[in-house]
Amino acid sequence: MSLDSIKQALLASYEAHGGINHFDGTNLPSEESVDRLASDLMHVLFPGFFEQNPVTRRNVGTLIERRLGEIAARLTTEIEKSLRFARDPQPGTRARELAMETLRRLPEVRQIIQTDVTAAYHGDPAARSVEEIILAYPCVLVISLQRIAHVMYTLGVPLLPRMLTEYAHERTGADIHPGAEIGPHFFIDHCTGVVIGETACLGPHVKIYQGVTLGAKSFELDAEGNPVKGVKRHPDVEEHVTIYAHATILGGDTRIGAHSIVGASVWLLQSIPPHSIAYYKGEGLVIRPRRKKEAAVVTAKDLKDGADWVI
Repeated sequence: MSLDSIKQALLASYEAHGGINHFDGTNLPSEESVDRLASDLMHVLFPGFFEQNPVTRRNVGTLIERRLGEIAARLTTEIEKSLRFARDPQPGTRARELAMETLRRLPEVRQIIQTDVTAAYHGDPAARSVEEIILAYPCVLVISLQRIAHVMYTLGVPLLPRMLTEYAHERTGADIHPGAEIGPHFFIDHCTGVVIGETACLGPHVKIYQGVTLGAKSFELDAEGNPVKGVKRHPDVEEHVTIYAHATILGGDTRIGAHSIVGASVWLLQSIPPHSIAYYKGEGLVIRPRRKKEAAVVTAKDLKDGADWVI
């Protein structure tokens, strides 16, 4: 088969099956441009940490001014593409407004992100400094970009918020939807394999480990058998909850009560009350109250003690 015949077959495939970037129509946001945007935003959030040259008090203002100008231009362009895709009647004007509103919120978002860095430092005994957290912990990247993407998501920007979080997903292995509501002091230890769905809501001081899923139990279907969009599908996690590695918590009506612990590899389809521990004892799921001075660890002694609620 010649290259020309392969070309003709590909052209026919584009017409028949789609998967193209809109021939003769609206251009979609550029993945390369969004990836650059993600990197530039991290430079603004943590000036000096990702630069080759040192940042001083004298030059930081000039540096941030230049970086913000580049971000504003790029962000406006990519938001406008997203709005044109969504058939917004005023994509140019709206894109400028949405880009500036997103940037206006950066200081308050950055303040919350600093609590995440603190949570990581205090939550990991292996951490030797806050600087190490920012430079080397993947949770900083994925949580920071999710918080910025969440701002755009709540402002109604199409496509772009999900592309930002997907950049972080590719880099870290953690997939957090921009729609998820996450309180301050959030820490993901080890990060890889975490999935947090669009309608999940996490309170402050939540700590989760690798492989944790906050997902949907099932999907409501419309009359044609398609999943209904925009309904509550993912769990709520209240404040000061620890969820250990590879736990799976599913369902929009599932709530993990405050100050609770979910043990490793636990599969939960139901709510647990505040101050509880959920773990496996043999093949049975145990859900019981935490003891008054109990640390956030399920020990061998816990598994031998009585007063358990076994399901």
